[in-house]
Amino acid sequence: MIITGQNVYLRPITENDVDSIFMCFQNEEIMYMTGTCNLLTKDQIKEALNRFSEDSTRYDFAICLVENSRIIGDLAIMEIDLDNQKAMFRIALHSIENCGRGYGAEAVQLVQKFTFEELQLNRLELQVYSHNIRGMKSYEKVGFQKEGVLRQSLLKDRKYSDEIIMSILRDEYMELKKNY
Repeated sequence: MIITGQNVYLRPITENDVDSIFMCFQNEEIMYMTGTCNLLTKDQIKEALNRFSEDSTRYDFAICLVENSRIIGDLAIMEIDLDNQKAMFRIALHSIENCGRGYGAEAVQLVQKFTFEELQLNRLELQVYSHNIRGMKSYEKVGFQKEGVLRQSLLKDRKYSDEIIMSILRDEYMELKKNY
């Protein structure tokens, strides 16, 4: 399954993507923005990908550039709850150089399309840390709304950050889609 946009496309993540994911763990700024505290080895990443592939409550995708098929990030729709028609979402670009170019926002729009049109869910939720201003602005740009704060939920480098809960609902997505 490939979900194609104008500049990026999503494809199922594979073991061939381990090197790019591993590089993400080498970047302090990305680690800080995502609140990641534990470094993973390539073997641990492979094990995680294998576990994820067996999990029927999630979809994991590589984010690739349309122009050259190079992987620039990964994302996941997780904890899919069909009874309540909702899921969690996370995304990471693997290099700071790819931030601020609209790639992440476009990838999120592709995830929204998949979540609301293919999976027929009603709610997509994410968490973002309060120090990740760029991320919050990007999520708001594609329709996510702030709905809660877990105060001082992350301690990194002896500083606390709040965890911001954001979501978008199916009817909000459908309204936004008219403007895409």
